[in-house]
Amino acid sequence: MIIKTKAFPRAALIGNPSDGYFGKTIAFVFSNYHAEVLMYESPELDLLPSLRDHSSFKSIEHLAEDVGLFGYYGGIRLLKATIKKFHDYCKNNGLKLDARNFTIRYQTTIPNRLGLAGSSAIITACIRALKRFYGVKIPKPILANLVLSVEKEELGIDAGLQDRVAQAYNVPVYMDFNRSHMKKYGYGVYKEIELPEFLNLYIAFRTDLSEGSEILHGHLREDYENGKPEVLKAMGEWAELTDKVWQCITENNAVELHTLLNRNFDLRQEVCTTISPKNKRMVNLARESGASAKFTGSGGAIIGTYKDEAMFSRLREKLNAEGIQVIKPQIVTSCEEAFE
Repeated sequence: MIIKTKAFPRAALIGNPSDGYFGKTIAFVFSNYHAEVLMYESPELDLLPSLRDHSSFKSIEHLAEDVGLFGYYGGIRLLKATIKKFHDYCKNNGLKLDARNFTIRYQTTIPNRLGLAGSSAIITACIRALKRFYGVKIPKPILANLVLSVEKEELGIDAGLQDRVAQAYNVPVYMDFNRSHMKKYGYGVYKEIELPEFLNLYIAFRTDLSEGSEILHGHLREDYENGKPEVLKAMGEWAELTDKVWQCITENNAVELHTLLNRNFDLRQEVCTTISPKNKRMVNLARESGASAKFTGSGGAIIGTYKDEAMFSRLREKLNAEGIQVIKPQIVTSCEEAFE
């Protein structure tokens, strides 16, 4: 039997990056791109490399370009860490795995290192395949925790739960990571929601910009743990913005929602000194067209709202002129889309 599973990129509508700091967010996954894992039984356990794992290059320029796009590590390390963590989870929870081996490989179309949760998508798809192969059931909140543990505990990547929750649930989710609930249960309060049709969303990203989320979170984590007043205040405001956006969604208030999305990014500028000029330029170009704009994650890609098709055309024209791609996200609304 061949098992094929998918996971999709995440877009944070509001509240990021407070998810790692007991805040609130709303996020969803979209199917314009995906990470896919294929698994089948085999005599030995084999991990097959993908295009991002090759070590042979046409030239020194090719190597430099590859590192610029994908970093120094491909996806094999993600698969190894995921399989190891899955094994540990099953062992610690008394879930016996049979003695079968498998061959596993992945591929992904998610733009890399642009704040779209491409790494956690590979991990999520891998765990989905492992669950199906061994007949193991893992509740969605625990699945999100398990994915995060792969990155934080095995690979040393600082990140929050938001991306993993959106990918585990595979529908838009309102997330409340309040401290008391997290301490008691180990995960937040998650509510599956529907995003209304009036919400005209776009996502844009640069193809010449690539940086990992650890760059943002490294500085932010240090300031947060040191009790920097403006950072602590910002975390509270991001949580408030999330509740206000949810109210706008329920009341069909597109005008106020536009303002709140912009504030999410402006607040980030106030407390984060690592936002690159190219990222700022992308946001400013989008706003010049009349659209709202904020990061989808940690930088490299933005999300916002536009009023109508005329505004979307202006937005796309402005951004395309500087090598920035613009899409309308196809929001995933069913867990069934994660399997084939």
